[in-house]
Amino acid sequence: MFVEPISNPLLKLCDIGAVAELAHAHNALLLVDATFTTPYLLRPFDLGADVVIHSVSKYLGGHDDVMGGIVLARREHAERLRSLMILTGGLMDPHAAFLALRGTRTLALRMREHCRNAAELASWLGEQPHIARVYYPGLPEHPQAELAQLMFSRGCGGMVAFELRDADELRILAVLDALRLVLPVTTLGGVASQVLYPACSSHRSLPPARRRKLGIGDNLLRLSVGIEDVADIKADLAQALR
Repeated sequence: MFVEPISNPLLKLCDIGAVAELAHAHNALLLVDATFTTPYLLRPFDLGADVVIHSVSKYLGGHDDVMGGIVLARREHAERLRSLMILTGGLMDPHAAFLALRGTRTLALRMREHCRNAAELASWLGEQPHIARVYYPGLPEHPQAELAQLMFSRGCGGMVAFELRDADELRILAVLDALRLVLPVTTLGGVASQVLYPACSSHRSLPPARRRKLGIGDNLLRLSVGIEDVADIKADLAQALR
């Protein structure tokens, strides 16, 4: 079974412990992509995961200047993975490894700011007249708020999603064009705030009817909240929404 603790882009939560029990009851392995949570917020092995995956290009690197990934496994699976890596050549070059190591040294500091800024922005967005709905696990009105409190003791991550009221694709693109501080890019987890339009990027391959059935509307934006002064992020979003 392959899961994410926090889904993309609607930020639904997966109860890793419960899913691990289900997987192991059927003799299946549980693979967890923990890129959104990082080891700072969640330790999937403690909850029963067999394999844990991270994109180093995101929060672990943290500066949008390295490409890489990490696969961690319990001892009984590690040798098989190590052999596969050697056979296929999936090795980082020395400079990329240096950049990744540099990023991990400030991971805790950055994640604290990502989480704090995201929580404040999520509450603020919910008060804006142009916003129809906000998705963030740390909000009291999130349908899985109780599970979020059980899963996360240090914060609920740096990702926020929101829907613009009565907005179509052209209006969404106009908002993206108006941004000056927040970067409209197809990545996440950097020190700078980054916004993505799922309907035209990460989920563009899905037919529109299928996207809507999943809850991913044409008015949805996903915000990777950076570590800038939160007042500056609010100001940029406010002027773009106006």
